[in-house]
Amino acid sequence: MTDLADLERRVQRIEDERAIERLIASYGPLVDAGEAAAAADLWADDGSYDVEGWYMGTRDEVAAMVRSDAHQGLIRRGCCHFLGPAVVTVDGDDAVAVCESMLVTRRDDGFAVSRAGANHFRLRRRDGRWVIVARRSRGLNGGVEARELLALGVAGRS
Repeated sequence: MTDLADLERRVQRIEDERAIERLIASYGPLVDAGEAAAAADLWADDGSYDVEGWYMGTRDEVAAMVRSDAHQGLIRRGCCHFLGPAVVTVDGDDAVAVCESMLVTRRDDGFAVSRAGANHFRLRRRDGRWVIVARRSRGLNGGVEARELLALGVAGRS
């Protein structure tokens, strides 16, 4: 029979995984709505976002990316940043998560996938909530780096 302490640990792990899954799933709707402050609040103050050709080293830089002309242009033309289900591994107050993503953009003849990516997250519980410490995204273009991010994340490793 399972003792109470074990049950509490298991429930906490499930709650942590669910909170991280929700955090990651919130990114797309927030950036597509142009909610720069709310999207940036998913990150730690000193959290980083490294997406091919664009490195953001703070929460403020993530907010600036959402406010940028390039991103606002995507929103005005019509887009969807879709992050698939995340595989989450929690270790105390630290976690690793991985998911795949698509950027879908509106075109004259409908919608097209403009980018497919591998996303590796390092997260930490700070002040009672989970935040992104580092997110690294690489295009699923056949290159080894994206495949390595996926394999590391599923294995729960940084």
